[in-house]
Amino acid sequence: MSKPRIALQAYTVRDDLSRDFAGTLASIARIGYPAVQMAWFSAATPPTPEIRRVLDDVGLAVAGCHVMLEELERRLEWEVERCLALGTPDVIIPWLAPERRSGYRRLAELVNGLGARCKELGGRLHYHNHEFEYETEDGQPAIDILLDNTDPTLVKFEPDVYWIRFAGADPAAVIRRYAGRCPIVHLKDMTNSPNPTYAEVGEGVIDFRPIFDAAESQGVEWYVAEQDWTARPPLEAAALSLEHLREWGKL
Repeated sequence: MSKPRIALQAYTVRDDLSRDFAGTLASIARIGYPAVQMAWFSAATPPTPEIRRVLDDVGLAVAGCHVMLEELERRLEWEVERCLALGTPDVIIPWLAPERRSGYRRLAELVNGLGARCKELGGRLHYHNHEFEYETEDGQPAIDILLDNTDPTLVKFEPDVYWIRFAGADPAAVIRRYAGRCPIVHLKDMTNSPNPTYAEVGEGVIDFRPIFDAAESQGVEWYVAEQDWTARPPLEAAALSLEHLREWGKL
């Protein structure tokens, strides 16, 4: 089994990207990240060929693209083509708008259909969790309804270990439950306080050893470091997360 690769989720440095897209990607590469996971932030985001040129210039691979569900409903073929043009098959639904957080069996049917079309086009659809998917519907966590009612060959799962822990579940146990379905895992740490928030990977209270064991035993391909909000400048926070991943032999 090949060693998982490391990437930074671009949302971590979204403000820097908005100010200087090419320069920020160059900084990510200088820090030592070999790849970035893309997300689309604003109308100022460059067109796909320009993004690809910058990525190639600085030597960054792409570990998937976060694309909102509504965009996939509106222009799935275009979004898959953009991902493929950037060198990744992985199309990831990152979040659900509040008005869509019910009727998860119906949602599963929709997502399954999107996954089938992605596969036909050469893509691979994933679903990324937050904490709200651990609220129950019909006595069952919503995330389990969604994943249990979608085809594992059509819809993969990108578990976010911070949000799983925030919801009171065990990230390693969740990854084991969906073994073989988690090619990309989001790594995010948590502060130790009455009101926990985000921390750099290795700077918080999450024990990543069982997470790594569970992820690697089921064939994880990518670990993606992310921090939704940082007390440090975002690039410094990203560098600190990478330093710990390197110390742990993940890079």
